[in-house]
Amino acid sequence: MNILSIAIKEMKHDFRDRRTLLFMLGFPIVLMLILGLALTNAFSSEISVGDVKVAVKDATGGGPLSEAFAGFAKEVGKTGVTFEPLKPGANGREEVENNHVSGYVELTNQGISLYGSSRDAIESNIVQGMLASFTDKYNAAAAVARIEPAKTEMVLATGGSDYIRELSVDANRTPGSVDYYALAMTVMVGMWAAMGAGALIQGEVLRGTAVRLVIAPIRKSEIFVGKMLGGIISNLLCVMVIILFSKYVFKAYWGHHMGVVIAVLVSEVVMAMSLGLAGSYLLKGTASRGVISLVVQLMSFFGGAYFPILDDEGGGLMGFLVNLSPIRWANHGLTQVIYADNVSAAWPVLMLNIGFAALFLGVSILAMRRREGL
Repeated sequence: MNILSIAIKEMKHDFRDRRTLLFMLGFPIVLMLILGLALTNAFSSEISVGDVKVAVKDATGGGPLSEAFAGFAKEVGKTGVTFEPLKPGANGREEVENNHVSGYVELTNQGISLYGSSRDAIESNIVQGMLASFTDKYNAAAAVARIEPAKTEMVLATGGSDYIRELSVDANRTPGSVDYYALAMTVMVGMWAAMGAGALIQGEVLRGTAVRLVIAPIRKSEIFVGKMLGGIISNLLCVMVIILFSKYVFKAYWGHHMGVVIAVLVSEVVMAMSLGLAGSYLLKGTASRGVISLVVQLMSFFGGAYFPILDDEGGGLMGFLVNLSPIRWANHGLTQVIYADNVSAAWPVLMLNIGFAALFLGVSILAMRRREGL
């Protein structure tokens, strides 16, 4: 009963502090809105490619390759890739260099040569892929012609769509800007619990109520557990408000495994509370809150709360600092859970959070036992 009473007291104290509560809820929501709208294009995975023009010089003098290529050019023309004969007197390579065409193809009796443009890398890659598919089919037809000439037409008789093979990994399951910052802000607010935890004991000491708590018929363990429980519930309520607001107001996507997402966030809040409490014991005086706040902000910065960090970004010291941030762990793991349905990605994050929470709680308990008061 004492634990529950202390927990309720802590929750009332947290929610009566309107300035802190407004900051905990208002700041991430406003930041989510601003960054989500401002960086919409940075998260767009759609690339529009217009009509692609390729100049062709046929030096074969006619024959099977020329005929097969003519059929190929006719079919792929339906997809927006146009193979046009090189104008008399024009130089194909110069046409590419001057950006008049996306590529230049030479047909000879020895084979096909393609000259692409580095300025139009996407278009050049599209043409290269089509030609690679065509040459494979032509070589297959040539091999068949040596054995059963009657079946050559069947090998070459394919539609233009066969020259482009599209593979997609559920494009609707990639995070947009609002989706990314909804998750990033939620994880960051969960980590902010460390700043509040730093004042759980120090606040009692500064207000002069620590002595009253010690002489009251309450065990230190009950005070410790009650304060931790109240702080954890208060911060989790803030996290849940941000999740619901982003989901139903900003239409952010949270996937189909909300139970796993919430479990990871609970473990993060517990770890953050333990970190803040341990910091308040190890760093004496009011300076502890400033140090804890600085550490949390650095975790947010390197963890991708304000800008996205790719998996292959950050080598050396930068990579070490990025991977050291608990916010990075949670963002990476929850992204796998939400967008790849990879629930197993949550287990390493849970284990790390629980492990560090146990370590920090152990440090706090040892420090509290050595003191006469709280």
